[in-house]
Amino acid sequence: MTGTTTYALLAVPFLAVAALVAVAAGIVAARRRGVGERRVGGRWVGIVSAVVAGAVLLVMTGVFNNVIVGLGIVAYDPALVSGARIGLFPVEDLAYSIGAALLLPSSWVLLERPGTERPDSERPGTDRPDTGRPGTERAGRAVGAARPVRSERPRRPSRRPDQPPRRPEETP
Repeated sequence: MTGTTTYALLAVPFLAVAALVAVAAGIVAARRRGVGERRVGGRWVGIVSAVVAGAVLLVMTGVFNNVIVGLGIVAYDPALVSGARIGLFPVEDLAYSIGAALLLPSSWVLLERPGTERPDSERPGTDRPDTGRPGTERAGRAVGAARPVRSERPRRPSRRPDQPPRRPEETP
């Protein structure tokens, strides 16, 4: 490398893109949820799972980076690092893992098709009583009982037992 470029400056564009995508995902998620609505269960499960996955990613990156630097597979120019190290590797190297931990859940939110979310009453593990919201009634069902699965395909009339099966060329 030449000039005043450092490893930290190389990570800035990557972190900036990840931060912008995370902000866009937050705005999209807020608009999908609605202004006055609050969804308690699913939102926090998503946030906690993203934080746990990010923490695991950072720990694994630290272990792997220490191994590859310790074995001499990767070396850092001492003039281009800030000087702060975690074990054997410079802290700047964690920027890519932090960016990935932001980018993956944010991309998931942005690429999710609207309307694919199930209401809280149909989520597995949400055995809550009726909350008073439309669509959350549990009339005649025990708490936790499974709902019948409905097909999205249009229903065709079934053939009579005495009717022979259709040949492929007769099928619409």
